[in-house]
Amino acid sequence: MGNGSNNRGFLPTSKKEAESLGWDYIDVILFTGDAYVDHPSFGAAVIARVLESAGYRVAVVPQPNWQDDLRDFRKLGEPRLFFGVTSGNMDSMVNHYTANKRLRSDDAYTPGDKAGARPDYAVTVYSQILKKLYPTTNLVIGGIEASMRRFAHYDYWSNKLLPSVLIGSGADFLIYGMAEQSIVQLARHIENKTDYTAVPQLVYRSKSITAGHENLLTINSYEECLSDKKKYAANFALVETESNRMQGAAIAQRHGDGFIVANPMQQPPGTEALDAIYKLPFTRRPHPRYDNKPAIPAYAMIRDSVNIHRGCFGGCSFCTISAHQGKFISSRSEASVLAEVDALAALPDFSGHINDLGGPSANMYRMQGRDSAMCVQCRRPSCIFPAVCRNLDTSHQALNTLYDAVARHPKVKKLSIGSGVRYDIALHPTGEAKTDTANREYLNRLIRKHVSGRLKVAPEHTSDKVLKLMRKPSYQCFTELKTLFDSINRQETKKLQLIPYFISSHPGCGIADMALLAITTKEQGYRLEQVQDFTPTPMTLSTVMYYTGINPYSGEKVFTPRSVDDKKAQQKYFFWYKPENRNAIVNELNSFKLQHLAKRLYGSENKPSGLRQRKTRRTDN
Repeated sequence: MGNGSNNRGFLPTSKKEAESLGWDYIDVILFTGDAYVDHPSFGAAVIARVLESAGYRVAVVPQPNWQDDLRDFRKLGEPRLFFGVTSGNMDSMVNHYTANKRLRSDDAYTPGDKAGARPDYAVTVYSQILKKLYPTTNLVIGGIEASMRRFAHYDYWSNKLLPSVLIGSGADFLIYGMAEQSIVQLARHIENKTDYTAVPQLVYRSKSITAGHENLLTINSYEECLSDKKKYAANFALVETESNRMQGAAIAQRHGDGFIVANPMQQPPGTEALDAIYKLPFTRRPHPRYDNKPAIPAYAMIRDSVNIHRGCFGGCSFCTISAHQGKFISSRSEASVLAEVDALAALPDFSGHINDLGGPSANMYRMQGRDSAMCVQCRRPSCIFPAVCRNLDTSHQALNTLYDAVARHPKVKKLSIGSGVRYDIALHPTGEAKTDTANREYLNRLIRKHVSGRLKVAPEHTSDKVLKLMRKPSYQCFTELKTLFDSINRQETKKLQLIPYFISSHPGCGIADMALLAITTKEQGYRLEQVQDFTPTPMTLSTVMYYTGINPYSGEKVFTPRSVDDKKAQQKYFFWYKPENRNAIVNELNSFKLQHLAKRLYGSENKPSGLRQRKTRRTDN
């Protein structure tokens, strides 16, 4: 073993760079669908630096060409321990396609925002190539794409139920979630040829499940799920519950004549362990191979930002964060955050503006259960839905203190918050005067000092029925925030904007719900901009409801708009104010006997002009 870096501080990406370090072998070769940016916001860079710190020689092959003679897969030869494969920071299918399955023309993780630098299903494609070239070499897959496909899963883009990506890719191992601790443990076992089956967050294949696990649950097989959607829904409820427990069980699922076994998550890293990751020698820059190429948009977005925690206890139905990072919050120390601000401020091109101090959310820093024993017993997927847990300490005081400390830095001219703000936590009355004061102070401080023109938040919908299925708070909570925001705007004589994000076509959402969304937001003075159509992604509650038509927790049927026409029918309500949408909306509402909603939206002039639009299939329930 041995570590090292080239003369510009980066890990090697070519044979020439490796030889310049005097290396005659490489322990681990990582393949990623992203450009190589040596920054702690890029997963491949973090894994590379963690393995390097453990004493291993690590090389990175970014965005290999999978369509030529495969020279990118051959150029470094065979690693001593294993190949690692990730699609990058995004699922390759989400990266490539819109909600309507149209091919995107951009890729923020590629120089020049250029699309086409990675294949569809990148983890599977890269892995199959490597296994063909090096059939006996260990191959480990990870990252968000592999993580969310660790069990049999519904794939929206092919409209099929697929087996675990461990099976389809041919990889030897899958490590799900945030993999720093597990990847080093697995590397040690591979190096020493010892039993790996107890490594947390490891998914592997096994002929049997009779030994080695004291706490193991077996879920319905892939084949059973193919023939019965109810069994697939039941699997999800169990997997989500165990994934969100502090001490979950191992889970086995039969595929054919064998099993895939997924070990439970690691305990969330403590502050000291998280700080250690951010102390690693990241250059915070794209590799020199990109010196004469266009900018990498994803890097430009995070270059002047600092991540302060990981994990999310929101448990939103459509989100993959808790399934990947866990619901328990791990926070960096204030000293660690300030050290990164020092490093950022020392860069020659630092503008003085930090554009984010956040994480999966802006305001969960240092939040945890008061009584950890209660957290160990907890089986809830969300700590704040349907109501904020009474054991959760929601005080924003530590965050207020951190904001102050960063804002006082001599080279920081402005601190803006770009991560999504869970305003429902800050507005929630705890009954504890000190906490409630700190939380209201947070919102006041955020709006007065740390909004760079626009504060973007995500109420997602206005219908309580739909919001319940989304595991989001009532829209009344957003209205309360808007009242506060508008009041501060007037007091400060500012022209800040509060920008809400909304989703259409979510399971449970019908035309009447979308019409009421249009009416509510119109009455509040909005002409919506930040909107999206629901995209089913693997391993979310919303996707299970979309595929099965069932709420896996209640067993109730859930209507879901699925066709392109149904989705477009909902989307137009976001843009009710466009003249070209008026006739279609009025016709549709009249045909569904919802004339009263058309009148509320357009007033007394709710009759369409011109030809009547063809009646579409009813999509409300």
